[in-house]
Amino acid sequence: MASFNRVILVGNLTRDVEVKAIPSGTPVADVTVAVNDRRKNSEGAWVDEATFVDVTLWGRNAEVASEYLGKGSPVLIEGRLKLDRWETDGQKRSKLRVICEKMQMLGSRGGGGSSAGASPAQAAGAVQESYGGGESYNTGSNQYGGGERSNAGMPEAGPSGSGSYGDSNIPF
Repeated sequence: MASFNRVILVGNLTRDVEVKAIPSGTPVADVTVAVNDRRKNSEGAWVDEATFVDVTLWGRNAEVASEYLGKGSPVLIEGRLKLDRWETDGQKRSKLRVICEKMQMLGSRGGGGSSAGASPAQAAGAVQESYGGGESYNTGSNQYGGGERSNAGMPEAGPSGSGSYGDSNIPF
């Protein structure tokens, strides 16, 4: 039977990133990403609910996150789930976390990363725009940096929201 273990999170860091190194010298950082969900309750009012997800960043991802991201910074994390199990004082414990394989910084370059006051629609647009380009760090293939912009799998929309961009409408 085939299996598939892939996680994509878009949220904000709950604290500043602290990088440590394992004995081999590889940088590692443990962060928590707050992911918000909006739903209607039984009275019909909108309720915001936050989920806090522990994420482990390795290598270049950890270094870049500590240099450019801080508490409240919006980030997209792509990775896999890992279940850690251990025993403390005779009690079995476990913790589910995400091992980051690709990190995308979503904030503006000079804006400090906070997207406070943005509507959910604006945030979704920012995610769609940012995921196609910008600063991307993929440790799986050892490719770091933005490189060519790829919009594979992203819906095309013109200036009015219908059709695709013509060559004369591209601002660069």
